[in-house]
Amino acid sequence: MASQSQGIQQLLQAEKRAAEKVAEARKRKNRRLKQAKEEAQAEIEQYRLQRENEFKTKEALGSHGNSATEVDKETVDKIKMIERNYQQNRETVLASLLTLICDIKPEIHTNYRISG
Repeated sequence: MASQSQGIQQLLQAEKRAAEKVAEARKRKNRRLKQAKEEAQAEIEQYRLQRENEFKTKEALGSHGNSATEVDKETVDKIKMIERNYQQNRETVLASLLTLICDIKPEIHTNYRISG
């Protein structure tokens, strides 16, 4: 009977050690997760700051302002070209339209059949 009680005591001690090992493993896992989360946050913050600095640099160089002035200049040039083309071709187009409208030649359509 003493051997049974000794065996039970050994089993209880082994179970206690196993529970301690599991608890320690959980603590290590939680520490690793917390550390990984902190490292990820630091990396995200660093990337955000880098992108923000790049944006500020580009903004300071005035690349956006130059683009806007270039677009405005191109727009003005295109408007001038359209007006110039309008003035050059206005009379020709009007004459062509009036000719097509006023010179009507009545004809019977080729698909028309006289039923009789």
